[in-house]
Amino acid sequence: MSDVALDRQIKAFLGAMETHSSPATVDAYRRDLAAFAAFAARRGVDDVCRLDTPLVRGFLGAERSRGLAPRSLARRRAALSRFGEYAVAEGLLRDNPVALLRTPKQPDHLPRPVDVDVLSRFLDTPHDGTSLGRRDQAMLELFYTAGLRLAELAALNLADLAAGRVRVTGKGGKPRQMPVGRRAAEALANWYPARDELAGAGEPALFVGQRGARLGHRAIQKRLAKLALARGLPEHLHPHRLRHSFASHLLESSQDLRAVQELLGHANLSTTQVYTRLDWQHLAESYDAAHPRARRRHSE
Repeated sequence: MSDVALDRQIKAFLGAMETHSSPATVDAYRRDLAAFAAFAARRGVDDVCRLDTPLVRGFLGAERSRGLAPRSLARRRAALSRFGEYAVAEGLLRDNPVALLRTPKQPDHLPRPVDVDVLSRFLDTPHDGTSLGRRDQAMLELFYTAGLRLAELAALNLADLAAGRVRVTGKGGKPRQMPVGRRAAEALANWYPARDELAGAGEPALFVGQRGARLGHRAIQKRLAKLALARGLPEHLHPHRLRHSFASHLLESSQDLRAVQELLGHANLSTTQVYTRLDWQHLAESYDAAHPRARRRHSE
């Protein structure tokens, strides 16, 4: 098999991804790239060096025609773009063939943030004092204080915590430091003794289950949903909802978009703008008031 064979290079790309991306992301990209490889093969293309923009555009158009949802199309494009970047870095392509293609427009699917007072009452509801109760409280507080993604919280190790901060590895293996608020620090301190009793020998994970192993994504989601019901929260709760609430509440109080961007770990400001449903009129007023070249003279 040729070293530039499409399926061989896709396999190599996915292997490289496994070192810094979540298993869920790798699995999704594997499916996306397998679909593209099958499409390319039907058109007689099995060599990475022959990938070009018309081929990728044709694939995305065919996927749209068969009814693939906009969100799935966007992920297909993202997988192909990442693979294109890999091929360029490996010297297999001169340019990324996906770079000129727009991301399919997405429907408005962002979760509503939980009302700040409702969320405060929820977090302040006493837990039952058990080991799992202390663990769950620490997870809730850390999700909200640091705006973590589900995969980021699940991957945390004890060594990632330091005085007043937590070290997080975000999307694409990008590290960032997040502050840990007082309430979260208290909840973590309350969890540590129980964690030491539960954790198996040599287990580095910050959050573990009853069997002493790292808590998985699905288990964390189920615990949050169960806590919402048990504490009488009148709406569904999931990790991304807490992250969205973190971003929205912080933006409302600080009005510092750049700071929120950094804390969320977004590479582009546009992602943060969409994510937080920004009031563009408010942004324009803030710009007019603050930018030295935008301020209007009150007298001539």
